[in-house]
Amino acid sequence: MNDYKFYLDNGIYKFQTGDYEGAVSDIGKSLELKNDWAIPYFYRAAAYQALEDFDEAMLDYTKALSIDDNMVDAYYNRARIILSRKDIDNPNIQNAVTDLEKALKLDPNFIDALFAMAAAQKKLENYHKALEYLERLLKLEPEAVHAKALKNLILKKYIV
Repeated sequence: MNDYKFYLDNGIYKFQTGDYEGAVSDIGKSLELKNDWAIPYFYRAAAYQALEDFDEAMLDYTKALSIDDNMVDAYYNRARIILSRKDIDNPNIQNAVTDLEKALKLDPNFIDALFAMAAAQKKLENYHKALEYLERLLKLEPEAVHAKALKNLILKKYIV
């Protein structure tokens, strides 16, 4: 079969049903036939991320963004990988902040990106900035339990 869309659709279906290895394979076949659009790179990155193959995920998110720099979720997912990696001693938190800034510029009300930015700022010991992002989040989602907990932690432990 020489239809890139067929392989992409199958890959996305496999991704959605939890067959991440199958998704990587089918989307890879799609990219062999047509590699100049962002969507397949994004979905393959998400499949790699689910498989905890973070280096490959980062490469594909970066490729997707080089084709379409308006992919909010690609910026967010790349930042999330940086912030959550346990296999790297000193992940570059500033790179995550940069990606989250881009995501929030594209979608200022992206709740998960606001929380991730607060967490990144906390890791950088920018506690007042972290609180600013949490306040923005809580204005949008007043009952956000994790945001409330992080805010209380920062106020009690780090802000005198």
